[in-house]
Order: sequence, then structure tokens, then C-alpha cells
Amino acid sequence: MCQFLEEDLKTPLPRRLYFRSPEKIRMIVEKVGNFADLQNRQSLDYGLEIGRGGVWLQLTQEQYNRLKVPR
Repeated sequence: MCQFLEEDLKTPLPRRLYFRSPEKIRMIVEKVGNFADLQNRQSLDYGLEIGRGGVWLQLTQEQYNRLKVPR
């Protein structure tokens, strides 16, 4: 399960995403994340392994707007 927060890091956006595979999460992070070094990638892998963690995503306005709409 992936939950998204507003910039204040306290207010959750209404939309949550559920994934069956860690690979899908890795694909999304590769697309909109900021992973310039090996340490960040290893941190993501560790978070996926233990089932928790967080990453910073650089979303377009359209992506952000879609997360603001509950499903």
C-alpha cells in the first residue's frame, strides 16, 4: 500500500495505491523519484523488504491532481 502526503508531511491525500509486486513500486519510483545514488536505491530495497519506508516523488501537476481525487 502506498499513501501520499501533502508537502507538510502530515496531511494524507485521499488516494492510496495498492501493489502486488515490489517491482511495480520500483518502476514508479524510477519514473518520478529522485534516485541519483546507490544508497538511495538500497534504502528503497530495504523499505520494500520490511514493508515500510518513504520516498520523495517529483509529480507533475496532473499526477498530483489525480492523487487528490478519492477512488
